[in-house]
Amino acid sequence: MVGPMDGASITERRAGVNQSGIRDYNERLILSLLQRLDAVSGADLSRRTGLSRPTVSTILRKLEDDGLVRRGDPIRGKIGKPSIPIELDPNGVFSLGLKVGRRSADLLLIDFMGEVKRQIHTSYEYPLPDAVFGFLQEGLESLLGDLPRDLRDRVCGIGIGTPFELWKWSNLVGPASEKFRSWKDVNFAGEVSRFTDLPVFVVNDATAACHAEHLYGRGKEFRDYAYFFIGSFIGGGVALNGTVFEGNQGNAGALGSIRSTGPLGESQQLIDVASLHLLEARLIEAGIDPQHMWRLPQDWSSIARYVNPWIGETAQELAKASLSVCSVIDFETVLIDGAFPKDVRDELVERVSRYLVHQDKRGLIAPRIEAGSVGENARGIGAASSPIFSQFLLNTNAGLSAI
Repeated sequence: MVGPMDGASITERRAGVNQSGIRDYNERLILSLLQRLDAVSGADLSRRTGLSRPTVSTILRKLEDDGLVRRGDPIRGKIGKPSIPIELDPNGVFSLGLKVGRRSADLLLIDFMGEVKRQIHTSYEYPLPDAVFGFLQEGLESLLGDLPRDLRDRVCGIGIGTPFELWKWSNLVGPASEKFRSWKDVNFAGEVSRFTDLPVFVVNDATAACHAEHLYGRGKEFRDYAYFFIGSFIGGGVALNGTVFEGNQGNAGALGSIRSTGPLGESQQLIDVASLHLLEARLIEAGIDPQHMWRLPQDWSSIARYVNPWIGETAQELAKASLSVCSVIDFETVLIDGAFPKDVRDELVERVSRYLVHQDKRGLIAPRIEAGSVGENARGIGAASSPIFSQFLLNTNAGLSAI
């Protein structure tokens, strides 16, 4: 299949199971369908899953009693009884997400629909463990303290989005360097358990961004795709069979490590030629404070003379990288997003599509190049989605057939 898939074609491949003892699977199946399709009638859920109508009705009553779903307003047609759509209850589940970044961290609270209810931010010179966990502890007290008491018990966990091998990031020296390298031995769940009993889920930050795009953005439109997220460093993710695929050790889709060739024929990685830290370096050379890039709301119009060359160079590298990933799996689409303004993203996507035309595509089917839609906050939202996904939704790559 080469184009985007509508809700029906994504979901009609999944067959439910009517036997007793596996309600958890069927509940996850129905919650996953409601998450992807927004609002669906009981009859439509029965048709899409292959479950009998009485089975669907029983499951929906259970989910409604648990506060996870709610009934929408009846839709009246010309003949027969009105159809009553079923949808996720936004207040049914809440989750927290911590994004650990190169220069800053964000902690946010999302509801069952992925809407950010509240977010707090901190910045630092380097993400040392004491600063990050101190920020998390204080932030938890603030965010949960503001949540109405009757909803606090619906917070299902904390997701932490962190770069792969964070301890290798720094060029620090001396005692500070030793402290930074201590990330290698950090037990995230153990550190967090000192101040909360909420379950902890750790995920690669770029994979987290892919989760956000897949659950709440344009990833819903596609079955299999590669995803690039460009932050201070570029990373990525892979979606297969309607689910983000994390791999054997949680490092699938490490697209920033794709090999590239430098101007003198030297071996490089994509992270060295297609990351925002390159634009930061150019601004510093020009005597411009790079913090301008990260101020919200983002507006890079005043630094366009530096942004435009960066877009052109990055687009060429992404065009080559897009074909490289498609030589392994023939992805229908490559989605591109990042920590930059929408106009920068759209121009980057347009140029990647243009450069792709002139690449050597022998033996390959060129993918569609599309823009992601979640944006700069994708890593934090995706981290927060990990507890929800793990506890309530269906992983179609966990030994199950595809949706």
